[in-house]
Formats: sequence, C-alpha cells, structure tokens
Amino acid sequence: MQAYCVKCRSKKEMKDPKSITMKNGKPATQGTCPSCGTKMFRIRKS
Repeated sequence: MQAYCVKCRSKKEMKDPKSITMKNGKPATQGTCPSCGTKMFRIRKS
C-alpha cells in the first residue's frame, strides 16, 4: 500500500503495513518508509 512520507516528501510503498484503529475510532494503516524509516499513516474509509 502506498502512503505519503513527510520526511521524503513523496509517495512510497509502505514497509510492514499494519491495520490499526485511531483514537477517534477510524481505521488506518501504519507502516514505515523504506528509505528513511519514518512512520507512515494512511487513513482508510470506515
């Protein structure tokens, strides 16, 4: 799954994506950037 990396300022393929639920109850996917290792998030539809 692709997500935007804030540090690299580009869309990249997420490494180790995991489905999570945010504090407000919305579903999201969390992973890491393959280049810099920064956390990446992608909010999904409920």
